[in-house]
Amino acid sequence: MAGLLFLALAYLAVGQAAVNRSSAQTAADAAALAAAQKTRDQLAGMWVADVGDPTKWQDIFDGVGGVDFCSRAVQLASDNGATAGCQFRRPRSYKVDATTIKPVGDSVVPGTENQHATAHAIAVIEPLCKFKLPADGAKGADLPQLTCRDKVWHPKPDDTTGLPKPQDLFDVHLADSPANDQ
Repeated sequence: MAGLLFLALAYLAVGQAAVNRSSAQTAADAAALAAAQKTRDQLAGMWVADVGDPTKWQDIFDGVGGVDFCSRAVQLASDNGATAGCQFRRPRSYKVDATTIKPVGDSVVPGTENQHATAHAIAVIEPLCKFKLPADGAKGADLPQLTCRDKVWHPKPDDTTGLPKPQDLFDVHLADSPANDQ
């Protein structure tokens, strides 16, 4: 009977650790995505502001001028019960390392009472659009068509209604394998 009780308590300790690890991963993922979405929205705003000058478009899609929103990542990690370190990796990604504020806690496994779970996440901002500059590359009444995924947009320099939204211009997603990042 004592052996079964010990096994039950051991499973409980493993469960506590798994929940703590899951909390750390949720905090890291949410923090990295929040910072990347903030940068995506900023880049989309820059594109709308410069829609009349297609010579600036490629720099915007390349992430030139994107601002570091790591403060947003740190805030969101805190809201999710973790502390975070964040790196803005120019031109268009964030790496977040999160550590839970609450330790795993007391269990039958000695030494876990002060252990904190850690997790890592990388969020990437990917441009979704392609365009060809006019032969002369100059500003003008005829802006190049913008193809974002399978949708074609015909922007006009004096009409900002009906332009693509930030999510039409850029995709924000978690990288597949944060352990293999550079």
